[in-house]
Amino acid sequence: MNLHLSGHHLQITPAIRDYVAAKLARITHHFDHAIDVNIILSVEKLRQKIEASVRVRGKDIFCESIDADMYAAIDSLVDKLDRTIIKHKEKNLEHRHAEMPRKHPGVQ
Repeated sequence: MNLHLSGHHLQITPAIRDYVAAKLARITHHFDHAIDVNIILSVEKLRQKIEASVRVRGKDIFCESIDADMYAAIDSLVDKLDRTIIKHKEKNLEHRHAEMPRKHPGVQ
Protein backbone atom coordinates (compact mmCIF):
# COMPACT_ATOMS: atom_id res chain seq x y z
CA MET A 1 0.00 0.00 0.00
CA ASN A 2 1.41 3.34 -1.08
CA LEU A 3 0.52 6.16 1.30
CA HIS A 4 0.65 9.76 0.03
CA LEU A 5 0.00 12.55 2.55
CA SER A 6 -0.32 16.19 1.62
CA GLY A 7 -1.36 19.26 3.56
CA HIS A 8 -3.32 22.31 2.50
CA HIS A 9 -2.61 25.28 4.79
CA LEU A 10 -1.04 22.76 7.15
CA GLN A 11 2.42 21.37 7.65
CA ILE A 12 2.36 17.63 8.19
CA THR A 13 4.39 16.75 11.26
CA PRO A 14 5.95 13.33 11.85
CA ALA A 15 3.44 12.80 14.69
CA ILE A 16 0.46 13.29 12.35
CA ARG A 17 2.09 11.12 9.69
CA ASP A 18 2.68 8.30 12.19
CA TYR A 19 -0.85 8.62 13.60
CA VAL A 20 -2.43 8.38 10.14
CA ALA A 21 -0.23 5.43 9.16
CA ALA A 22 -1.08 3.58 12.39
CA LYS A 23 -4.81 4.17 11.91
CA LEU A 24 -4.72 3.08 8.25
CA ALA A 25 -3.10 -0.20 9.29
CA ARG A 26 -6.55 -1.16 10.58
CA ILE A 27 -7.89 -1.07 7.02
CA THR A 28 -5.30 -3.57 5.82
CA HIS A 29 -6.53 -6.06 8.42
CA HIS A 30 -9.85 -6.26 6.58
CA PHE A 31 -8.74 -5.71 3.03
CA ASP A 32 -5.10 -5.93 1.99
CA HIS A 33 -5.62 -5.21 -1.71
CA ALA A 34 -5.44 -1.40 -1.38
CA ILE A 35 -3.03 -0.14 -4.03
CA ASP A 36 -2.75 3.59 -3.32
CA VAL A 37 -4.02 5.79 -0.51
CA ASN A 38 -4.01 9.56 -1.08
CA ILE A 39 -4.80 11.70 1.96
CA ILE A 40 -5.23 15.47 1.99
CA LEU A 41 -5.27 17.28 5.33
CA SER A 42 -6.55 20.85 5.30
CA VAL A 43 -7.39 23.63 7.73
CA GLU A 44 -10.06 26.25 7.07
CA LYS A 45 -10.50 28.63 9.99
CA LEU A 46 -11.87 26.37 12.77
CA ARG A 47 -12.58 23.36 10.55
CA GLN A 48 -10.08 20.54 10.23
CA LYS A 49 -10.81 18.53 7.10
CA ILE A 50 -9.31 15.27 5.94
CA GLU A 51 -10.03 13.57 2.62
CA ALA A 52 -8.93 10.11 1.55
CA SER A 53 -9.00 8.41 -1.80
CA VAL A 54 -8.24 4.69 -1.72
CA ARG A 55 -7.54 2.91 -4.97
CA VAL A 56 -8.44 -0.75 -4.99
CA ARG A 57 -8.66 -3.06 -7.96
CA GLY A 58 -11.62 -1.95 -10.03
CA LYS A 59 -12.75 0.98 -7.89
CA ASP A 60 -11.71 4.22 -6.22
CA ILE A 61 -13.15 4.80 -2.75
CA PHE A 62 -13.45 8.37 -1.49
CA CYS A 63 -14.29 9.52 2.05
CA GLU A 64 -13.97 12.79 3.93
CA SER A 65 -14.37 13.97 7.49
CA ILE A 66 -14.62 17.41 9.09
CA ASP A 67 -14.12 18.13 12.78
CA ALA A 68 -12.77 20.81 15.09
CA ASP A 69 -9.83 18.57 16.06
CA MET A 70 -7.54 17.00 13.43
CA TYR A 71 -7.05 13.77 15.36
CA ALA A 72 -10.83 13.37 15.80
CA ALA A 73 -11.26 13.97 12.05
CA ILE A 74 -8.65 11.29 11.33
CA ASP A 75 -10.45 8.81 13.61
CA SER A 76 -13.79 9.55 11.97
CA LEU A 77 -12.31 9.20 8.49
CA VAL A 78 -10.74 5.83 9.27
CA ASP A 79 -14.08 4.59 10.63
CA LYS A 80 -15.82 5.67 7.41
CA LEU A 81 -13.12 4.11 5.24
CA ASP A 82 -13.28 0.89 7.23
CA ARG A 83 -17.04 0.59 6.76
CA THR A 84 -16.82 1.44 3.06
CA ILE A 85 -14.01 -1.03 2.39
CA ILE A 86 -15.81 -3.82 4.26
CA LYS A 87 -18.91 -3.10 2.17
CA HIS A 88 -16.81 -3.23 -1.02
CA LYS A 89 -15.20 -6.49 0.07
CA GLU A 90 -18.58 -8.07 0.84
CA LYS A 91 -19.91 -7.04 -2.58
CA ASN A 92 -16.91 -8.64 -4.27
CA LEU A 93 -17.31 -11.86 -2.29
CA GLU A 94 -21.03 -11.95 -2.98
CA HIS A 95 -20.43 -11.41 -6.68
CA ARG A 96 -17.68 -14.02 -6.81
CA HIS A 97 -19.65 -16.65 -4.92
CA ALA A 98 -22.94 -16.08 -6.71
CA GLU A 99 -24.26 -19.32 -8.03
CA MET A 100 -24.00 -19.58 -11.78
CA PRO A 101 -27.07 -20.80 -13.68
CA ARG A 102 -26.58 -24.38 -14.74
CA LYS A 103 -27.26 -25.61 -18.21
CA HIS A 104 -28.77 -29.05 -18.46
CA PRO A 105 -27.80 -31.14 -21.46
CA GLY A 106 -30.62 -31.55 -23.93
CA VAL A 107 -32.72 -28.68 -22.46
CA GLN A 108 -32.86 -25.58 -24.58
